[in-house]
Amino acid sequence: MATDKLFNIVGVSKHPELGYKVRFATDMLRIKNLAKSGHEDIRLAELDTAVSKYEAVKQIQTMAEFADAAAQAAITEYLEDKAPKAPKAAPAPKAKATKAVKAPGVTKKTTKVDAELEDAPF
Repeated sequence: MATDKLFNIVGVSKHPELGYKVRFATDMLRIKNLAKSGHEDIRLAELDTAVSKYEAVKQIQTMAEFADAAAQAAITEYLEDKAPKAPKAAPAPKAKATKAVKAPGVTKKTTKVDAELEDAPF
């Protein structure tokens, strides 16, 4: 995650243009700020202990006040977007392809002498 902040208030609100989103706070004054910004249907729940954003959303997912379809859609969207990803394995180094390089000006021509020497013993 991008942050290690802890929150004890979490919920959802409906923005007039953006729809339902998950909201986080450390105190209930957040309701006032959301209302000033034009949010509707503001529902925040206070958790027993401060936890990470992901853990907070997992806790409200099962609460009765967030059981409606709009809240569950916002919660599910957040959990899918922010789900912890498995650590990536270090990529294996790639071998570089090499080209056969000819020395400039050198060409091999087969002559009658070369053909005779191929059959000669060493």
